[in-house]
Amino acid sequence: MSRPEARTSAAAYAVVIPTLGRPSLGPCLHALAEATGPGPVRVVLVDDRPDAARTLLTADIPPSLRARTVVVPGGARGPAAARNLGWRAAGDVPWIVFLDDDVLPGPTWGDDLTLDLAAATERTAGITARIEVPLPAGRRPTDWERNTAGLAGARWITADLAYRRAALTAVGGFDERFRRAFREDADLALRMLDAGWTLTVGRRTTTHPVRPTGRWTSVRLQAGNADDVLMTRLHGRHWWRRAEAPRGRLPLHLAVTGAGVAALGCSLLGRRRAAAACAAAWLAGTTEFALARMLPGPGTRDEVLTMAVTSALIPPAATWHWLRGRLVHRKALPYTPFGSGEPAPASRPAARERLRS
Repeated sequence: MSRPEARTSAAAYAVVIPTLGRPSLGPCLHALAEATGPGPVRVVLVDDRPDAARTLLTADIPPSLRARTVVVPGGARGPAAARNLGWRAAGDVPWIVFLDDDVLPGPTWGDDLTLDLAAATERTAGITARIEVPLPAGRRPTDWERNTAGLAGARWITADLAYRRAALTAVGGFDERFRRAFREDADLALRMLDAGWTLTVGRRTTTHPVRPTGRWTSVRLQAGNADDVLMTRLHGRHWWRRAEAPRGRLPLHLAVTGAGVAALGCSLLGRRRAAAACAAAWLAGTTEFALARMLPGPGTRDEVLTMAVTSALIPPAATWHWLRGRLVHRKALPYTPFGSGEPAPASRPAARERLRS
């Protein structure tokens, strides 16, 4: 059982968990409470649900954590804003550990975290955990399961990431223009590196189960293309390489959508040959995309049907959100490092406002 044992102030940490009140919050908190090793000085739950949907979260808090847990209203402004509220409400502790509300810290998490923090140098800003995503045995994973499994190799995701409070203060925290759980972690990591801090991988292990989802999740996830536009505005065209993030299929989605729009336009203008050629290009691109998603999967009837339908919808959805991002973020300026990475810029209101605007 984790407990607030006496330890040096340099190893003290708080845990910040933004939450939408999902059923996974209870198991997450219980795994945190049951992990061996020194426990957190404080646990901050940022309730980011709309007021109309709010119910008390206290039932999910294990008895051993209740005295150290506070619930902060997030205002439904997204995980970046919620994490900023959380770390600023966590008190004056040297380290802030961000956890998602659907992860399970490992059995020795507290002990392993203590070793991670002890190994940090003065310029270490963040230490990420090793993320494990359990996949079903006896069959090939679905498209959604493979998507979630990609988190195991993602760099600097805040599913479990310890950040030095001084580093968060130095760069102004998370950029609250990222309203979704997408790219806000990569943006913060790149700003940390630009400010002269370092990021490392720790020894602690956290499990990220594959949560249940609906048929249309892959279509809704295309909203992240707008965040990619903001990343390009802030960090340049090659930010993918620096963040070690997969490039994705956006260029192909744009091409397939363009072929579909061209086929429709040519048909309306009576240009049958051109319409047929463009339609063939659209069909070829859509079929290739569907097969690329179907073939690694379990091949069940439901999975094949879902892949066939969503593979036709994803390219136009990705294109729409990319165009929306270009409109919404057209005035976003390239990120300029504060310079030294020292805490001083946090006291500059202009710096904070630039991140929140």
